[in-house]
Amino acid sequence: MSVTINDVAKLCGVSKRTVSRVINRSPAVGEATRERVLKIISEVGFSPDKQARGLASSRSYLLGLIYDNPDALYIDQVQRGALSVCSELGYELVVHPSYSKSAEFIDDCLSFISRSKLDGVIILPPVSENKELAAAIREAGCPYVRLASVDLDDADNIVVSDERAAMKEMASYLVELGHKDIGFISGPQVYRSSIERLAGFLAELQQCNVQLPGNRIIEGKNSYESGIECAMTLLSTEPRPTAIVANNDEMAAGVLRVASNLNIKVPEQLSVAGFDDNILASRIIPSLTTIRRPVQNMACLAVQKLINKSQSTQSEKIKLDDVVTPYLVKRESTNRCAK
Repeated sequence: MSVTINDVAKLCGVSKRTVSRVINRSPAVGEATRERVLKIISEVGFSPDKQARGLASSRSYLLGLIYDNPDALYIDQVQRGALSVCSELGYELVVHPSYSKSAEFIDDCLSFISRSKLDGVIILPPVSENKELAAAIREAGCPYVRLASVDLDDADNIVVSDERAAMKEMASYLVELGHKDIGFISGPQVYRSSIERLAGFLAELQQCNVQLPGNRIIEGKNSYESGIECAMTLLSTEPRPTAIVANNDEMAAGVLRVASNLNIKVPEQLSVAGFDDNILASRIIPSLTTIRRPVQNMACLAVQKLINKSQSTQSEKIKLDDVVTPYLVKRESTNRCAK
């Protein structure tokens, strides 16, 4: 006959609720009690199932991930971060790719949440910028956390990456290297992240008394192919820029490809930088100077915030950060301006 949570509670001299809190790693249980319960669990070989774990609150122990982002490397980083916390705390992660331009987009996301019986959902950019989706999920009563580049929601519902500040750091670094004629390949300006990155870059250049003419700013699509197209335009001008910054590493890789095709030496004749620090940034030649966005850490925080929401009392909740700061990673693709 298998051991039940009632058996564990009786052997420990505590309530079933206390055993459930120990299983759920609630900070509301004293250390001595926690150790005693864990010792008994180990001795009797008790293995909690979902039903037993949900005594304190009827939970499914399923968290969802909604995204519409073609960057597979970014999605991989998010999943790694989220799963590192989920696996430790006994949760499962259910992934839902979506198509935000669909007329049924919001209904599709709500259906996913309902049929999966989720305890909460993480929403990735650019979908996280959709206020109608956030409002619909809130109305449906499902806890959510949005990953974003600006403060779009209450602190409990968001993890913000301060990308404006990060791009200020990039601009300052390039000016220190002597670059004054700089090209910028932005992301689609319908995305807040693209707006924030360009705004931060321009603000710091202005602070440094460096002008960026309109013909030096080209809007890309955050893809390798659009990086190639934009780089062809920027590098066909005379004089050509001494540095090009791209909104993400994918487009920066496209710039490196064009520079190679045109026999422009990087970084001797052209400095190139990106944003994200995905896994390829350190492996391409030359390795890419970029902004490292702590994606895994953001995903960890998002999961912790969702689990925090499920704690029954204020004393059980943990104070968690709302903002993470990306930072500059200097590599081989940038150098002092030769002009």
